Amino acid sequence: MAQRHHDLTDSAAGAPVTGDALAGYLRARATEFLRALRLQREGGSHGGTGEAADAARALRRSARRISGSLHTFRALLDADWSEEIRPELAWLSGTLALEHAYEARLERLLLALHRLSGATALPGQGAGGGAPLPGTAHLADPADASTAPRAAPGPAHPPAATRTAGPSAASRTTASASAASRTAHTPAGSRAAGAATASPGPVATAPGPGPGIDRGNLTVGAAKAGALLDRQLTLARTRAHSTALQALGSSRFHAVADKVAVLASEVPLTPDAPGTDLVPLATAAEERLTDAVAALPLVTAGHPYNAEALVHGLSPDTAPHPQDAPWHQVRLLLRLHRYALEVLHGDDGPPDVRLIAAGEALDRHRDASEAAAAAAQAARTPRIAPATAYALGVLHADQRHEVEAARYAFQRAWQRHAVHTA
Repeated sequence: MAQRHHDLTDSAAGAPVTGDALAGYLRARATEFLRALRLQREGGSHGGTGEAADAARALRRSARRISGSLHTFRALLDADWSEEIRPELAWLSGTLALEHAYEARLERLLLALHRLSGATALPGQGAGGGAPLPGTAHLADPADASTAPRAAPGPAHPPAATRTAGPSAASRTTASASAASRTAHTPAGSRAAGAATASPGPVATAPGPGPGIDRGNLTVGAAKAGALLDRQLTLARTRAHSTALQALGSSRFHAVADKVAVLASEVPLTPDAPGTDLVPLATAAEERLTDAVAALPLVTAGHPYNAEALVHGLSPDTAPHPQDAPWHQVRLLLRLHRYALEVLHGDDGPPDVRLIAAGEALDRHRDASEAAAAAAQAARTPRIAPATAYALGVLHADQRHEVEAARYAFQRAWQRHAVHTA
């Protein structure tokens, strides 16, 4: 095919890359896994959250590469052993990634709300957050995202003058206001009104309906939407953290760690694997990626208004968006292709910046689509205020625009890759 990656054959100067290279790659990744596991246990025992996060990230990285290599080159490995450990590595990587995914999703959505509302400070997160969005200082409890803002405290009973005025006083007040309104339309009345406004006396003016009040309601809706997302995603992140801790202490994880420890010293290759060329298997992985990209609607990628992407926007179904599934599949196939290149070239191989740019675009696509789904899920919360639901709808549309922008960026990166490899 025209888009075949030329580095699959020319990096070894004519010498075939055999199963021995695969065994060395798997041993190196298994050693990284065990080193990260030791750091994770040391960080957890000393309470170092930063070290534990770095160790969990290294665990995910090595587990993904081992699992992806076992999938691409499964013909050269013991079938029973490979099919037994590969799903376990995928389970471990997915479990450890959930906490970071919820944290990044919350940060992405709050930054988007801050950008869309035109605030000068980031919206607060939880109890120790920063300054609220403009127009929300009167909210006594910013975390309350399902009720209307409470009124300012006042006296339990009206003043005595108000109680004794009666209906006649109210009528006189209405008549005075009507006369003042008629006088304000005359030149003399306008000058008098201007002088009265400039005087330092106490003037009580009731705010009338206008764009300022509407904008304030929208700002309050953005603040309540941020508080709702903060509460939901923080709860999900806490549960993911507990799940990860339980997984790291389970017998299932210890069984995976034992198998990876054996892999660090002995790779179960087939008898003919040490002399088998790896390039055909890596080429097959690239062909699967190329076929998946060819099935994508790259012609419409990046259009600002993708009507088909919003057809099911108001559906009560919480399943992932059907239009995003092929892009997520391409992201996984691109990752497998990159891992195959790492096996062929080793750690010293030059990185392909075009593939890296395409992978980053697909990562942004995944993050934006999941953030849009989180905004839609929050909008399904019962008994939320209309302004809150409106803000979540605007946020959902904004993230769908980010999805289209990521698709366009992938299209540009992939076209450069195709021109380079043609």
